[in-house]
Amino acid sequence: MPTLTQNIYSTVPKKDYLSFFKGDEPSCNRIVNFFNFKKKDISQAAEVPLNSVRYDSKMPKELHDRLKEWAILVNLVAEHFKGDATKTALWFTTPNPLLGNIIPRDMIRIGRYKKLFKFIYEAIAGNKR
Repeated sequence: MPTLTQNIYSTVPKKDYLSFFKGDEPSCNRIVNFFNFKKKDISQAAEVPLNSVRYDSKMPKELHDRLKEWAILVNLVAEHFKGDATKTALWFTTPNPLLGNIIPRDMIRIGRYKKLFKFIYEAIAGNKR
C-alpha cells in the first residue's frame, strides 16, 4: 500500500517528458499544439473569454494556470508510457471506455479537466498498489 508521502508526490511527474516547460513556465504553444486546440477550444477549456486567449506576458492568470495543469497531466500519462510521446498522444486521442467512451483530449476541451485528473490520479495510485 502506498504511503502518504508517495500519494502526495504522485501528482507531480518525475520529469518533463514532452518538453512542456522552460524552467517553471509552461511552453504554451507546445501544449496547445499537443492537443491540437483552436483558440475557441482554449477559451472554453480554460474558461476565459475568447479575446483573452494569448500566450504572452498579458495572458490571463487562469489561462496560464490551466496550461500548466494540462502540461503536468500529460506528463503524468507520459510517465506511465515511459516517456513515449506517440503512445501518450494516442492515449489522449482515443475514446476511453472507462470515461464513457469520451476522448481524454475532449474532456479537457469541454472543461472536464478536474474529472480527468482524478481519473488519472486514481489509475496511478492503483498501479502502485
